[in-house]
Amino acid sequence: MEKFCIIYDDIFLKHSPGDWHPESPRRLEVILQRLDKDDVKPLISFFPPEKAKKEEILWNHTEYYYNQIENTQDQAYTSLDPDTHINEYTFEASLYAVGAQKVGLRLLLEEGYRYAFALVRPPGHHAEKDRAMGFCIFNNVALAAYYAKYIYGLKRILIVDFDLHHGNGTQHSFYEDPEVLYFSTHQYPYYPGTGYYTELGKGKGEGFTINVPLKVWSDDNDFLFFYSNLLKSIAYQYKPEIILVSAGFDCLENDPLGGLALSFYGLAGIIKILQEIALNFCKDKILFTLEGGYNSNNLAEGVTTIIKTLMNPEEYQVDYSKISPSSYSKELLKKIVILLKSKNYWNLDVDF
Repeated sequence: MEKFCIIYDDIFLKHSPGDWHPESPRRLEVILQRLDKDDVKPLISFFPPEKAKKEEILWNHTEYYYNQIENTQDQAYTSLDPDTHINEYTFEASLYAVGAQKVGLRLLLEEGYRYAFALVRPPGHHAEKDRAMGFCIFNNVALAAYYAKYIYGLKRILIVDFDLHHGNGTQHSFYEDPEVLYFSTHQYPYYPGTGYYTELGKGKGEGFTINVPLKVWSDDNDFLFFYSNLLKSIAYQYKPEIILVSAGFDCLENDPLGGLALSFYGLAGIIKILQEIALNFCKDKILFTLEGGYNSNNLAEGVTTIIKTLMNPEEYQVDYSKISPSSYSKELLKKIVILLKSKNYWNLDVDF
């Protein structure tokens, strides 16, 4: 039986921003413990990451910033911003977190696997070209897109980000690039303050950034409303060659750092939509990368839900006909569609 690829190394446990910090090694430990259970263990295979090269990091980050992080290797504790703290192992872990993307794409595009999950720390989607932000050092998913572009020559890369927080770094990496379509659902207004629906991209990349700023307590109905009516419609026109997912489990209900209310059922509904897109356009290839998530049970069961949804299609039966979004979400979709139509981006036939 074909397995779901898990890319992991113990180096990711050595990065520590401090015992008090929510982005702790424990996040990975609880996931690994869950993956060792009998209901999911037979579905997966583990693969080690590679170490990214400096020239690869520089595809998305400045040399000055790279050197800044490299120079922390002899320091037990360094504070990069009020939220982002690192130790002497962080630089090494960050290089392997990026290199895990290269391995994931190789498994999917060269070795015939369909799905892979890079279980990495530190996370990446807040990292800007020249600075750390929001627990993130190097932008793992952005660099995955560069691997897809530069090694495999892909021209239509879909990045889906369902982390509670907007992936400002990823958005900025491709804001003027039509070869990468960035789609994000996130709590708004909230950290980092970006991701309003009017942020559409710039220049040749205008129309290839799609933001869905959800209000607090948005639940399955709201998420599935946008994924089924907006992402699916745009993706069917874009026809991606690969799907990259910033998988942040802080969007699930009861996360201590946020206020969204997605359930495992709703998460499965999102994954089934991504699978449908992948089956139609990119030979069923999806690479997931761990971002946020600070509730231990949500992390463990969230990763498990993704694996089971993709490997055992009967595990979750999702009825999209019963979606009942909030009035806020209905009005937001209307605003997004009107804005996109006014600029002649995407053919969106949505019945309001």
